[in-house]
Amino acid sequence: MAYDALFSTVFARMDPEVAHEQAFRAIRLGGRLAAPLTSVPPAPRTVMGVEFPNAFGLAAGFDKNARAVPGLLGLGFGHVEVGTVTARPQPGNPRPRLFRLLEDEAIVNRMGFNNDGAAVVASRLHRLRRTRAGADAVIGVNIGKTKVVPAAEAVADYVESARLLAPYASYLVVNVSSPNTPGLRDLQAVDSLRPILEAVGDVTAREGVPLVVKIAPDLADADVDAVADLALELGLDGISATNTTIARPDRLRGRVGDRLALVGVGGVTTPQDVRDRLDAGADLVQAYTGFVYGGPLWPARLARASRL
Repeated sequence: MAYDALFSTVFARMDPEVAHEQAFRAIRLGGRLAAPLTSVPPAPRTVMGVEFPNAFGLAAGFDKNARAVPGLLGLGFGHVEVGTVTARPQPGNPRPRLFRLLEDEAIVNRMGFNNDGAAVVASRLHRLRRTRAGADAVIGVNIGKTKVVPAAEAVADYVESARLLAPYASYLVVNVSSPNTPGLRDLQAVDSLRPILEAVGDVTAREGVPLVVKIAPDLADADVDAVADLALELGLDGISATNTTIARPDRLRGRVGDRLALVGVGGVTTPQDVRDRLDAGADLVQAYTGFVYGGPLWPARLARASRL
């Protein structure tokens, strides 16, 4: 309730991106100090060969540059997916680019993959992995295409990010789902996606890191099936499916059986939402917007719901 009052009287009146930075700074500094209030009984599960402390994690987009991982884990998230990171640093789209729909507790994100670039984020993760807080943390790394790179050079662009970041990732995600990078979603077509996944897969195989592909929420069912079949053919480890309903993980589970891990992303605001997605076939559940509106005690509450 205290967070509700703070949000409505302070954060809701601020520019959303400024409010995000203020909250982000507080989490960086104090997230681990909240542990007495946010402790989650261990409920480990092994997914893609990685042991996750619990099944509930923070989706990519909140910590784009791996600057607050220990603080976020201290709030109860079982894992944090950083990014989206691109091979080259980029500023993203012009402001304003982040909007709140307060009555719907929703966010419209037009950020455009603003991030520090793969080399800087890799250096940051390298330092984090050498600390007690970061050595065993489950950190996914989400990579996307640099905006200025033409589609014809997308494979090399993704490979450069993978080469730099895979050594520090618990798992790597190839993101072809964002509407904010021109032409990116065209890469979801199997003919375009295949060479990217093959090339990035060579990198992750050398590093022994699981590889996941992230697909958009508005992909037609036939296209979802095609991507799932490609992931199986190439020996990927998982699919990250963004959607606000349980229909997508349920459909994918029916398609891939137990041969791929499924990450259900989006539409999660309550403990029941977590349970519904797990019941529908997701191995892991991620959220972002619910965290913004739910506050610092929210992750632990939902993580407890992910215990089977």
